Amino acid sequence: MTAPPSGPGVLFFDGHCGMCTRSRDLLERMNRTGDVRLEPLQAADTVERLSAALGRQLSQDELMASIWWLGDDGRVCSAAEAAAVAAAVATGLPAPRWAYRIPGAGPLSEAAYGWVARNRGRFPGTTPYCEREPSACPSTD
Repeated sequence: MTAPPSGPGVLFFDGHCGMCTRSRDLLERMNRTGDVRLEPLQAADTVERLSAALGRQLSQDELMASIWWLGDDGRVCSAAEAAAVAAAVATGLPAPRWAYRIPGAGPLSEAAYGWVARNRGRFPGTTPYCEREPSACPSTD
């Protein structure tokens, strides 16, 4: 991807993860612009939507490895970059996106994100989204 995503879009998160749901709830409260829609990765058409935007088939393992941003402009990113884009779009402030683009900050952010993602079950959470909203999570993954 040559240009970072911008503008409205969807942030996909793991609806079976309590920590991910807590983060989702925080982002929902921060969403001053209303330009961030939040959907669980377990939604029925998530793989198809992201695969179409990427131009390749996304595996289930790739899908569940991180959060994903799908901009209304069709641009896609994942992990720490998706978090930075979602925070910038939700707040209307460019700082999260700019901070990610500082030389060295992106790779460091991705490494930290990867560690957190691999250990997310150890962090405090809340009732997972798919338990609160089972109709939004028809897939079993």
